[in-house]
Amino acid sequence: MVPLSKRLFAECFGTFWLVFGGCGSAVLAAAFPDVGIGLLGVALAFGLTVLTMAFSIGHISGCHLNPAVTIGLWAGGRFPARDIAPYVVVQLVGAVIAAALLLFIASGQPGYELAPNGLAVNGYGLHSPGGYTLESGLAIEMVLTFGFLSVILGATDSRAPAGFAPIAIGLALTLIHLISIPVTNTSVNPARSTGPALLVGGLALHQLWLFWVAPIIGALAAGGVYRWLANEPLPPHVTGEHL
Repeated sequence: MVPLSKRLFAECFGTFWLVFGGCGSAVLAAAFPDVGIGLLGVALAFGLTVLTMAFSIGHISGCHLNPAVTIGLWAGGRFPARDIAPYVVVQLVGAVIAAALLLFIASGQPGYELAPNGLAVNGYGLHSPGGYTLESGLAIEMVLTFGFLSVILGATDSRAPAGFAPIAIGLALTLIHLISIPVTNTSVNPARSTGPALLVGGLALHQLWLFWVAPIIGALAAGGVYRWLANEPLPPHVTGEHL
């Protein structure tokens, strides 16, 4: 068993990598003149952050990088309740550090403005890239988080082909972003939403509740459904040894 302190450090760094890499691609590269990576590039960047971290720290911490994943794995019988709070705390710390560093770098460009979407914040209504409503945002975040946790639980099942889980999980997150960037800027991750929202403040912070409630509901549902579907519970895979 990897000591909790090492698992927490890995989770903090991994979540930093996800937010800095994913949100950084949206802030710094998505609309760069003439050679911007666009929506497809941002979606791929988020998927690559999870894929690379899953291979790097999956065997240490399980590579959750996301409070909804931690809670969903608990609901699926894969993670102990006693470690949920420490994991969530360090995930939030990593996300805030990443958002702060991204803001520092982005502010070095002349004319940079923080609001309304300067840090790739999530939102609905005025903060939705496509102007989608609260109801649309709530629905898509719940459904896509359900799907994401289903992929994670299935790909890391001891009966699944060994060694391919990071690829499946990374591609799933890419697909999720391709679907939902126009709706909410894609969260499915309360930590990813919280880091930028804390720095942007205002409406972004006011709308943050949705990006905690919807992903957690989707994750809890996925954990319960997968346990029924796969005849769980299986032994807890705290350190992600099946990644």
